[in-house]
Amino acid sequence: MGHDRRVLKTLKDLLDSLLPPPAGPAAPAADEHALQLATAVMLVEVMRADATFHAGEREAVLAALRVTFALADDEAARLAELAGATARDATDLFAFTSRIDAHFDMARKIAMVEHMWRVAYADGHLSEHERHVMWRIADLLHVPQGAYQHARLRAREQARLQTAAKP
Repeated sequence: MGHDRRVLKTLKDLLDSLLPPPAGPAAPAADEHALQLATAVMLVEVMRADATFHAGEREAVLAALRVTFALADDEAARLAELAGATARDATDLFAFTSRIDAHFDMARKIAMVEHMWRVAYADGHLSEHERHVMWRIADLLHVPQGAYQHARLRAREQARLQTAAKP
């Protein structure tokens, strides 16, 4: 019974973080935190879509969080850890993508999709499930097909360059 209550509390905390923030001085910070978590969950979801874990995927998630939100290494690591736990408990992506869709302009959404492609390509292999997750997230974010494909090509080219540069 104690475990069930902890799970319910975790889910309630998650849902509370996805609701519109309360008005007042703390509202912008709470909203930014919820947006960071939603973004991190999407990045982690791409990492989880692959059946095997690769350290390069985790580093790509951390790099995307550092760049997108100007986070320090330890802040990005804590956010990725929270996102991993949240992604494992989540049953639907819409709660996360709707927050991102509402707060990111198209340029930021496309940049995020490119970061997600970098996570997918980080292990040098793109699975069918990763492709499906990527397509689903981009669709929920209303990213046009052409922009989605260009983001994919840029990420794939960067992955090639990084692989070629390794000794």
